[in-house]
Amino acid sequence: MQPIQIIATIGPATQEISTIQALIESGMSLARLNFSWGTHPEHRRFIENVRAAGRATGVTIPIIQDLSGPRVQEGVSHTFNNDATVVTDKDIADVRAMADLQPEYVALSFVKDAQDIAVLRAELIHAKSKSKIIAKIERPEALTHLDEIIAAVDGVMIARGDLGDAIPFETLPFVKKDILKRCNHASVPAIVATDMLTSMIDSEHPSRADVSDIAHAVLDGASGTMLSNETAVGKNPVAAVTVMRKVVDEAKRHVGTQVAFF
Repeated sequence: MQPIQIIATIGPATQEISTIQALIESGMSLARLNFSWGTHPEHRRFIENVRAAGRATGVTIPIIQDLSGPRVQEGVSHTFNNDATVVTDKDIADVRAMADLQPEYVALSFVKDAQDIAVLRAELIHAKSKSKIIAKIERPEALTHLDEIIAAVDGVMIARGDLGDAIPFETLPFVKKDILKRCNHASVPAIVATDMLTSMIDSEHPSRADVSDIAHAVLDGASGTMLSNETAVGKNPVAAVTVMRKVVDEAKRHVGTQVAFF
């Protein structure tokens, strides 16, 4: 039975090879690099360290290059430029800067339709990158064109932070369930992301609400669950992966087979 895959974001708290190795041993399946932050040299080092940790543990850890898209940073937060091109000049520069390292996946932020995927795929071909594409669902237009987006990509990420800001918050759980249902029907893997284990950014123990949230993502059909600040900057990154692995494995016992990323 294919396990639920855990995506952990690599950042200042987890940049060392020894820490990444501990994440792998605790149950990390894929590593995410958030290109809304950091420099190209920093991200290249992260990729190299993930590869080294994988070799040390004998486990292949695919890497997700998560592009920032048309967002405008404002200190520690950001806003979204709705009028901007989805695949930005920065995204193109980021893809080209990492292409020789061949990250397994590139995640495109603020996708609105399948044409956005086609633009990114053309840029990947131009950069001689073999990366597969994950569409991040974060805006109402993506929900309108959801089936065509699913048909055009290799994976979907339900980015509940920005999506939850774009739709009525009370509808978010049901939108998530619908996206997962459609992805499962199309045999396309889907990640549930954002605020899954925020209680462990500062604490060694999870809140009951976070445990329930993770479990319900699996019960609703998620292929993977993602940690962001919990592992990028949190105080307990390895413990967070350990907890998430325990919860998703228990939840998996109560559901059928999900679509895996690899």
